[in-house]
Amino acid sequence: MPLILKFITTDMILVLSIVLLIYVVLIVQLILGFGKVKTFERTNAEPKTSFSIVVPFRNEEKNLRKLLRSISDLNYPKELFELIMVDDFSKDQSERVYINWRMENNKIETTLLENLRLSNSPKKDAITRSIPIVKKDWVLTTDADCVVHENWLLTLDQFIQQSKAEMVVGAVVYKTKNNWFHWFQQLDLLSLQGTTIGSFGIGKPFMCNGANFAYTKKFFTELGGFGGINDRASGDDVMLLQKAVLKKPEAVQYIKNEDSIVKTKPENDLFKLFMQRVRWASKATGYSSNYAKTLAVGVLLMNLSIVVSCGLWIVGLLDWKVFFAVFLIKYLVDYILLAQANGYLRKGKFILPLASSLVYPVFASVVGMYSLFGSFEWKGRKFKK
Repeated sequence: MPLILKFITTDMILVLSIVLLIYVVLIVQLILGFGKVKTFERTNAEPKTSFSIVVPFRNEEKNLRKLLRSISDLNYPKELFELIMVDDFSKDQSERVYINWRMENNKIETTLLENLRLSNSPKKDAITRSIPIVKKDWVLTTDADCVVHENWLLTLDQFIQQSKAEMVVGAVVYKTKNNWFHWFQQLDLLSLQGTTIGSFGIGKPFMCNGANFAYTKKFFTELGGFGGINDRASGDDVMLLQKAVLKKPEAVQYIKNEDSIVKTKPENDLFKLFMQRVRWASKATGYSSNYAKTLAVGVLLMNLSIVVSCGLWIVGLLDWKVFFAVFLIKYLVDYILLAQANGYLRKGKFILPLASSLVYPVFASVVGMYSLFGSFEWKGRKFKK
């Protein structure tokens, strides 16, 4: 029996070493890539780009006021942007909130549409619904629970003028309260944003967030819109980005400027957080990018390895030193990427994600495994895998 246990331990250490090596290589690539994405400096150039801001919403009565107020406060010529709101069959007073705002802001051109369900993805349907009436050159999507910076459009306009971009990805960060649950979500989002920026830096972009995503109407049409990816309940952002990268990689760019960051709300309920992350993770099986698939598998295997090795240590099948060494190395490379993202998104406010790093492998493993087979609920609807 001791000989069998010795073989088990030896094999486990070998597997842990291989998974850890792959993971470290992948994360170090992202760390190096992050530094290659330079901060964009805004000038005093005259605004020229026209934007159609598209906001799909469903039961967002509590959040819409803040978003609409931030749009009213945009430091950008009113004639150069319009707002298209797409109501995805809300059952609350969201529409009334919007109508009241419209009456008070008649200088902003705005339209309210009702969504048409044509696919398995309500959000893709909402954006597709808006495209035929878009009057401006650029489509800019955000979410109803977000708040945008007053210089959001101004910064994006100047970036577009100085680049040859036809699709631009921007950052999203949580506006958190002082509690651990919110902070846990912030760290998770920082890791995703760090990954996004790092992947652009190494020339392998595959991730973005639909809460801060822009593309020309012409380019969207060239890509065939959401054709070919409508079977997925999510992916109006990531999968469209990957279609764009396959067709014209040089046209897809990242804007790194503090004024371009969009703020959103974290979840206050564990079940809703779990369902949200499952929805995000479910996109991975539809990735067209081989690099994205490799990274997704590598991250999942690393988190599973931490959970399994911890269990083996507890039952006495693995030396605690091995578990501690693996955890420490993972923690250090993760921390460097998180610190980079934190420096940009939160102006370097102090972070020490030790507690979250202990919980996260379990959470990420459960989310990752469940997303491969399970369904998820979102906005009062259930979606099958």
